[in-house]
Amino acid sequence: MATPARPGFPARIDLGQGGKPPAKAPVRAPAAPGMPSPVTNASAPQAASMARDPIPARARMVQLLAAEGISDAQVLRAMGAVDRHRFVDGALLAQAYEDTALPIGLGQTISKPSVVARMVELLMQGGLRGPDGKLGRVLDIGTGCGYQAVVLGQLASEVYSIERLRDLHEKARANLRPLRIANVHLILGDGMAGFAKGAPYAGIIAAAGGEAVPDAWIEQLAYGGRLVAPIATAAGQQALVVIDRSRQGIQQTILETVNFVPLKSGVA
Repeated sequence: MATPARPGFPARIDLGQGGKPPAKAPVRAPAAPGMPSPVTNASAPQAASMARDPIPARARMVQLLAAEGISDAQVLRAMGAVDRHRFVDGALLAQAYEDTALPIGLGQTISKPSVVARMVELLMQGGLRGPDGKLGRVLDIGTGCGYQAVVLGQLASEVYSIERLRDLHEKARANLRPLRIANVHLILGDGMAGFAKGAPYAGIIAAAGGEAVPDAWIEQLAYGGRLVAPIATAAGQQALVVIDRSRQGIQQTILETVNFVPLKSGVA
């Protein structure tokens, strides 16, 4: 189905000169037997070496994702194309390509690579795609440090990413500015309200979970689109929920248990 026409949008991120997306870093072929496992507890020299040449560590991360069941080639390429170490604090650099969530300040975290890949793959399986095979416009709720927004930028024609915490919004702006990614727009706002100016969305993805999916998200999801988010369960845990919207209504599927920060309203 054709991608919905792009609405007017005056609030672009400052992309600097040029505004061209960077060339994708290659994903290396699967390792031969005996290849080292993903970086763990690296020393300072190892961390410095990884920062200079992150491709091997990133490729091992992608191999691990594939081994854990991520099968969408586009998602694996996107995960392999984004430098996760650019989005973590220097003290955590050695852990950048481990499959672990890491603190980014203000009580928030950058999600585990396996969780990002899983949720994005679910979105790709159901969201509306254009003739080029990319998702249409996507709403990313909970920008955090900007990592997931950049991954989505590899897979969608356009990404609107909204963050309620001003300091994190500014951190994401700083992280994305040197990358000059023209199709990712960062918004400071209340994610629970979505972003109506960009609707309808081919896909909506959230990095925070509440008691229920806000009505605004459903209303802003295009017919034929898909929403992926964590939601509280009756057992007091969180689980991934997938919501597909059609003209006949919505279909909701509850999947595996996850652990995200709580969804909150307002801007702080």
